[in-house]
Amino acid sequence: MGVVVKQSVQNTIYTYMGFAIGAVNTLFLYTNFLSDQYYGLVGYILSASNILMPLLTFGVQNTLVKFYSSFKDDSEQGKFTYMMFLLPLLIIIPVGILGIAGYDIVVSFLSRKNQIVSDYVWVIYITAIAMAYFEVFFAWTKVHMKTVYGNFLKEVFLRIIVMLLLFAVFFNWLSAEGFIFGMMLAYILRMLLMMLSAIKVKRPVLVRSLPNDSSKIIRYTSLIILAGSIAMILLDVDKFMIGQYESIENIAFYNVAVYMAAVIVVPARAMHQITYPLTARLLNEKDKAGLSNLYKRSSLNLFIIGGLIFLLVVLNANQLYLIIPEQYRGGISVVFLIAVAKLFECLLGNNNSILFNSDYYRMVLFFGVFLAVLTIFLNTVFIPLWGINGAAFATLMSFVAYSLIKIWFVYNKLQMHPFTFKTLGTAIVLLIFTGLFYFWDFTFHPLVNIVLKGSVIAIGYLLVIIKLKLSDDIVDLTEKIMLKTKLRR
Repeated sequence: MGVVVKQSVQNTIYTYMGFAIGAVNTLFLYTNFLSDQYYGLVGYILSASNILMPLLTFGVQNTLVKFYSSFKDDSEQGKFTYMMFLLPLLIIIPVGILGIAGYDIVVSFLSRKNQIVSDYVWVIYITAIAMAYFEVFFAWTKVHMKTVYGNFLKEVFLRIIVMLLLFAVFFNWLSAEGFIFGMMLAYILRMLLMMLSAIKVKRPVLVRSLPNDSSKIIRYTSLIILAGSIAMILLDVDKFMIGQYESIENIAFYNVAVYMAAVIVVPARAMHQITYPLTARLLNEKDKAGLSNLYKRSSLNLFIIGGLIFLLVVLNANQLYLIIPEQYRGGISVVFLIAVAKLFECLLGNNNSILFNSDYYRMVLFFGVFLAVLTIFLNTVFIPLWGINGAAFATLMSFVAYSLIKIWFVYNKLQMHPFTFKTLGTAIVLLIFTGLFYFWDFTFHPLVNIVLKGSVIAIGYLLVIIKLKLSDDIVDLTEKIMLKTKLRR
């Protein structure tokens, strides 16, 4: 766990830095420097790009991690690497040709509710390509256990560029239209920097031939396209479909609420950067005991840490809405529904890594297709009824169903699950803290209230977790910090 802990801590720091910058962008700069319509347009473009991205990568980012360590021969490894870097082009080029041929049809479909989208459809495609190859180059660094710089580019760098672009709009150096094109260029620049980093970590040796078992690799990566698309549908289809049923500014209102809740999974995102290749290695080595231990520990620790953030977000949401523009304040229910979904995601631990690197990924894809259809159906039903609240409800129901099926499937096939009695204890602590603090606030300025109430909740929650010894890792970390503090004195 040494490599996991070290890089997870570094990744967590960068990811939280990114979220802090993103919070300023999302809650204050976007809401004040761009109109609701253009902010909604930005959300629509990025959601559509994220949905398209897994198709354009051809599943390479997952396939590279799964199979790379299994090739021991340098020649075969070079053939495999060449195959991985080439495969996305086999999708990107035909999709581009089809897009050009049917451009008017695509534009008509995407802009049927909001005409403003029509001028930016091509931006979706270019941004998706930049996202796709960023993930491919990032995967290359992951298999060599170098994840920190890629995480910096993903979480911090891009948000800094967006912040600068937003200030450029504020000072009238850039128009709202120019901001969107600048954002697209930022994604391209991030991809190029990731490419240079990948070469620096280890220059790829490309052998222009197919590796052994290439048919097996193609089958896996073809199915992973579907898996990645399902994941993106579950994450971004709500914003995309809001743009198909509601005026585009509603995406801006929804995006603010979702961003508040999304901070809950920051520790999970940081840890997954390194647990994904570690899980692949444990599976390749058939170390079932090690894998089960990693599964339980990752789940419990992420549930405890995510639970703290859940409390801070949900119990301070009302106060936070008081310091942003009034038109954005209708999303409090969205915050709660998405926060529950994100907390459930923490509970999964490294479940996704186990599934995508095991021999059972085909059945998981079957469940995923069903649930992707369910997600779209629920959004179709509930967005017209409840607007952005309906989108949040549909997302929660779909995600919980998908997660439960994945937990059951790993248990059924590998006889391991992420739960312990300490998981139940943590859940009880979370319920008690939610009940105690939800209806209580200080009577000061909202920012002061958030700081004071958040401090009380955080200190109280961590003391209870440590006192009850709900996590050995957190208790050990606390003891090490206290010991170092005493030694320095």
